[in-house]
Amino acid sequence: DTTYRINYIKQSIFTNHDHSRQQQNKQKTKLSISRSRTMGLLPCSCPLPCNKTRSEYQTKSTNLQSESSTSSSLLSQPSLPLVPSLSFLRRSSNVDHQCLTTLKGHSSYVSSLALSGESLFTGSSNGEIRVWPREPPEYSTGSIVAAGNGGVKSLVILGDKLISAHHDHKIRVWKIIDESSRRDQKYKCVATLPTVNDRFTSLFSRKSYVEVRRHKKCTWVHHVDAVSSLALSLDGSLLYSASWDRSFKIWRTSDFKCLESLEKAHDDAINATVVSRDGFVYTGSADKKIKVWNKKDKRHSLVATLTKHLSAVNALAVSEDGKILYSGACDRSILVWERVRNGDDDDDEELHMSVVGALRGHTKAILCLAVASADLVLSGSADNSLRVWKRGLMEKEGYSCLAVLEGHTKPVKCLAVLVSDSNSGYYSCMVYSGSLDLSVKVWNLRVPFV
Repeated sequence: DTTYRINYIKQSIFTNHDHSRQQQNKQKTKLSISRSRTMGLLPCSCPLPCNKTRSEYQTKSTNLQSESSTSSSLLSQPSLPLVPSLSFLRRSSNVDHQCLTTLKGHSSYVSSLALSGESLFTGSSNGEIRVWPREPPEYSTGSIVAAGNGGVKSLVILGDKLISAHHDHKIRVWKIIDESSRRDQKYKCVATLPTVNDRFTSLFSRKSYVEVRRHKKCTWVHHVDAVSSLALSLDGSLLYSASWDRSFKIWRTSDFKCLESLEKAHDDAINATVVSRDGFVYTGSADKKIKVWNKKDKRHSLVATLTKHLSAVNALAVSEDGKILYSGACDRSILVWERVRNGDDDDDEELHMSVVGALRGHTKAILCLAVASADLVLSGSADNSLRVWKRGLMEKEGYSCLAVLEGHTKPVKCLAVLVSDSNSGYYSCMVYSGSLDLSVKVWNLRVPFV
């Protein structure tokens, strides 16, 4: 009996010790997550280790800490084995491409691009917005036209206004105040969204307060995390903003009043949004889903949820006619979705999107997409390269990878494309690519029609 009691006491001591160690580890984990949230980081939901260490994050600006709130957008994850491949490698001697120049001037990574008239606007992670002449040989270091308090996540042009989305949860509207010369033009911040009127009118109403992530309550007109993407309706009357706070909002551009806020539109950070010509709004999220929204009875509602990606969706692009959607994710694939409607009525509001295949070739996460024409799409990746895809060359419904544009030394974060000529049997395009290597490259691309 004495021996039994001694063994029982020893076992109890070891069990209590192990339980105590487990509790300590849990407390350390909670403390680490709490500290990470304070720094603006969230634990990565990706099964693979993050490609940046904690020390690397601490030595850089908080705007460089992650591409989405799950820190997974630069990671490459397993591709989609069940989705058929639509892509064929076809390096054609008829495809002419060259890098015309490299634009250097930003002191932090280039996160957004926008084209307007004869100008190229670039935004960086330190809040700088620079303008460059669009055509060579006038390239120089560019001139700073605006500077916000947070990293620039997205840029759109609306008439004489420049609208920027920032890491500090705000949207800023800039208007040109000096047009004496293109190089010396300056912009003034004329509005910060939400506007003073929106904030004041929502302040005293209980119905204006909603529960938000990492905050107890906040008025519904505010984003409470980085604003990751902006998009304009076809007529420019509405501005859509998507955020890592899992919401997206709709603003009236005549006075920048917030009309709607779809809280918890996704289960994780929203990384991309795009609007088709017929008014459908697509949002892509770190929750691996793409959601489709449409305006009905003056309100936007969910009409479809697309679930094929195995990891965070980083980029979206839609064809000119709105019938094809391209989505890029951390799974290294670009999915091609085609629109299918019930019945023969093109005005049928019930939308169905069917995935027809995947474009494969990149070796790391897809970070940006751009549609150049009805059958030409470009992609930028964390593998430091761009790829040019053309539809219907080798197979009727297939895509051929015509060219791989290499030259960047770090991931390609943003793209802009301008078709300058399509009358000589070729698409002649100017391609602009912004990268984490602090530069913007300008490419000339000539692609045959057939």
